[in-house]
Amino acid sequence: MSQSPGTNSEDGSKTTENESVAVDSVIDFKGKHFGLETTSEDSDDHLVSGSEGTMIDVERFCHADYRIEQYAHSVLDFSSQYGINLSISYTAPNITGRPSKYPEYGDFPQTFAMRTYGDWWDRAPSRIKEMQPQNVAEIPAEDFIDKEFYTKPLHNLSRARRFTPPLKRIQLPTKTIRLEFNHQRLHYYTEIDAVLLSGKKFNTRNMQHLLDYYERQRKGPILCKLQNMKFRPICRDNYQNRLQHFLMHDLGKFISVLSDVQVQTIQQHQQQQQSLSTDEIKTSEIGLKDMPFEIMLKIFSYLDLKSLFRVGAVSRFLYDVSTHPLLYSELNLKPYWHLVSTELLSTLAKRATILKKLDMSWCGCTVQTISPTEFKKFIQQRGDSLTHLRLNSAKFLNASCIDTLGIVCDNLKELSLRNCSPSPPLLNFSCLANLKNLERLDLFQTVIESDLLLTMLENNPKLKHLNLAFCNVAVNMDDVAQQISKYNKQLISLDMWKAHFLSAQGLLILSNCRNLEEIDFGWCLREASLGDSLKEFLTQCTKLKKLFLAAVRGLTDRDLEFIANLCPNLEQLDLMGVLGLSKERYIDILQKCTKLQLLDLCFCDNIMDYDVALWSRTFKVDIKSCQVPNDFR
Repeated sequence: MSQSPGTNSEDGSKTTENESVAVDSVIDFKGKHFGLETTSEDSDDHLVSGSEGTMIDVERFCHADYRIEQYAHSVLDFSSQYGINLSISYTAPNITGRPSKYPEYGDFPQTFAMRTYGDWWDRAPSRIKEMQPQNVAEIPAEDFIDKEFYTKPLHNLSRARRFTPPLKRIQLPTKTIRLEFNHQRLHYYTEIDAVLLSGKKFNTRNMQHLLDYYERQRKGPILCKLQNMKFRPICRDNYQNRLQHFLMHDLGKFISVLSDVQVQTIQQHQQQQQSLSTDEIKTSEIGLKDMPFEIMLKIFSYLDLKSLFRVGAVSRFLYDVSTHPLLYSELNLKPYWHLVSTELLSTLAKRATILKKLDMSWCGCTVQTISPTEFKKFIQQRGDSLTHLRLNSAKFLNASCIDTLGIVCDNLKELSLRNCSPSPPLLNFSCLANLKNLERLDLFQTVIESDLLLTMLENNPKLKHLNLAFCNVAVNMDDVAQQISKYNKQLISLDMWKAHFLSAQGLLILSNCRNLEEIDFGWCLREASLGDSLKEFLTQCTKLKKLFLAAVRGLTDRDLEFIANLCPNLEQLDLMGVLGLSKERYIDILQKCTKLQLLDLCFCDNIMDYDVALWSRTFKVDIKSCQVPNDFR
């Protein structure tokens, strides 16, 4: 089941901020399976009165005539969260059960908050381009999103609210819902307190009738054509032998009827041709087959994956074009996570003979439709030419799959394994040490052994983008900094957000990476005093465009002076939760960092709302600010 920003389908998701957030969660509800036949838009329009105590829809599925409500029982999966797994603050499980804070408004650790907001991460140097952009919906799927279920968020509401986007209609009972959000319109981090599902209880006694109805929706082309021709083959009660019975007894009748239809079609076509002028006939004879094959490939390159499969069913010529390997050099299966199966992988393996880029993020999350064996086979067939591979939240991965990646995909330049291995680690990534051409490595919220990580850094001197946010607590960031400064001096972006402790010495060591344009030390750099390490780092890394120092409690007014004087290219600065700084230093940064676009001063003291409003108008900077609670000081 898919949903849009913020959630609640009559489902009432309650948030403690002003907008919906971007993340995915797969939520399990208590009780029996129920059919989600009703949404906030469907309501009762398709229902008619039935017998007493029930409601019967047009397909004659029975529901109770009363409504029931259920809160989320458990979280099965998610793609990002603000808190760490070892904590209960701002983590995904907080979305379960009854609301604990709603309708209060404010910042509450007991809620579920996500990693990002707005489009600021898309403006950063570490931003990535979507593979096969024609597959992506108008509202991009940043953390599981489908366009059809997007509801326009409301802005500037300083109050808690509950919202009700429509649910996608499905034809089978389920007790699992996937909530999908988009960040783009979010003003700041938004928190969700609870999810309430409301609807009519499905009558499980009609389960077989429902399954039969679902099977009817899966008719193949032959059955559909028979139905359109009003031809009904005689079928025995044992429907498993329908095809054999049809071939033995009804095939002749079918061919006879089909021949009559074709004769009529030919006669009609001849009559139409006779009525056309000579010029019109010449014009009508020029068709797609007369187009240069290269032009046809160019036209087809704008089609999404679904459309390619559909157009291939039109004719043999279009099939030959739609299955050309050049159209499958990039595969983005992330928008089709709910459709990807072992059978689809087998088909794509035949078409994608020159595959360069593959994105299978989120596939296999809720239903194990992908066999690890089939994925391994796919990689063995097509992985040797891969340069970009994204497997974020890909739950079908096992140790054998990882081994195959390390052995076969030795040409990889990008490897993204976000949220693939929780703590304790379930996967052995040792074979990844074989990769030696990486330029981007994303291990966000993925547990990896410290020695292996250090080996990978040593083996990939061309590395430009490294994400270690939520990295394993056993990994010492000072050791990582030492390895980076020695082997990865071309690094452009480094994310250590909420990674294990980085000392002032580690910060000083990173000053050797002079190409850095983006750095995130949020909740990682926890020294009581940074000394001159930040000054040295900023002096050497003059290309910085993004500097996140959230909750770096060792910052002083002197450090802010260094930021103002040494960061002329700075565009984004995060000082959230930093206390004891004077407002003059903030003004100094705003005056000297003329390219600044974002400044986060939330939970900083010594500033007032009217100061922020004045600075925003004067310097044309988006400044995030909220008051510091008494218990936070």
